[in-house]
Amino acid sequence: MAADNEQAAREIVAIRRADGESRTLAASLPRLVLEARRIAANVIHGLHGRRRAGAGESFWQYRRFVSGEPSQNVDWRRSARDDHLYVREQEWEAAHTVWLWPDRSPSMAFASKRARDSKLERALIVTFALAELLVAGGERVGVPGLTNPSASRNIIDKIAEAMLHDDAARPSLPPSFVPSALSEIVVLSDFWSPIGEIRNILAGLAASGAHGTLIQVVDPAEESFPYSGRVEFVEPEGGDVIIAGRAETWANDYVARVALHRDQIRDETGKLDWLFSTHTTSRSAAELLLFLHSGMMVSKGNVRGTTVKARRSA
Repeated sequence: MAADNEQAAREIVAIRRADGESRTLAASLPRLVLEARRIAANVIHGLHGRRRAGAGESFWQYRRFVSGEPSQNVDWRRSARDDHLYVREQEWEAAHTVWLWPDRSPSMAFASKRARDSKLERALIVTFALAELLVAGGERVGVPGLTNPSASRNIIDKIAEAMLHDDAARPSLPPSFVPSALSEIVVLSDFWSPIGEIRNILAGLAASGAHGTLIQVVDPAEESFPYSGRVEFVEPEGGDVIIAGRAETWANDYVARVALHRDQIRDETGKLDWLFSTHTTSRSAAELLLFLHSGMMVSKGNVRGTTVKARRSA
């Protein structure tokens, strides 16, 4: 029996119970956009922009060329001085581009009775509201693989419309791309992906020197495993099924496995000076929005080494 529970504990991290289907994205988006605007409006007063002063066309700095970038980005005159390739960055790039990634994979549709929103709804509300706040503060916001960075006042509408017309497969983790070293990346996901996949994505995103925050959005039921008796667990992305005859006997192993998975993510983010935190959908979206935005405000005013300590205490 112990061996069976140990095997279940290894597998249950990626298992979500099929409690019901969420609304389709098309039907939900108008409500989510309105909620995001309401939350953003409640906190936007008194917040100050993060943009650096200076002309947009002024030279900012040289940085090392990163493998995967277009070759036309190389400043050949500067690169000719030594054995490395360099890219010339302008002042406008110093006003951070913030890349936001809301996980829209099937597992995010899960919502138990104790949740205020599904994980998907919560991730989208916070993404839209944060985009609104950042643009109001002078930032450019983009969604990797979906929208280019933009400082449009209609940023929420642009992102929502792009999502409605996005027919591509929806992976849990952001696609591989090469952000500027001055970029910031925010990923909202349940992060039930294998740690190897998370490690590989993090390594790619951080290679250029970009800084980031990972927020694990989870349902209350995924925190406490409140199941008992015979329960059928369905993996929504692969369709695999596990049946527990006495689900309550799995609880301790499940909680321990989740704690281990989070420790592994923290280890990976810690190596890169990235931030990792968790958010439960029984809490308010405004709480998470304020946490993210205040952390970015601190980041903008400090050098990297002191930023991490300030952000971790937010």
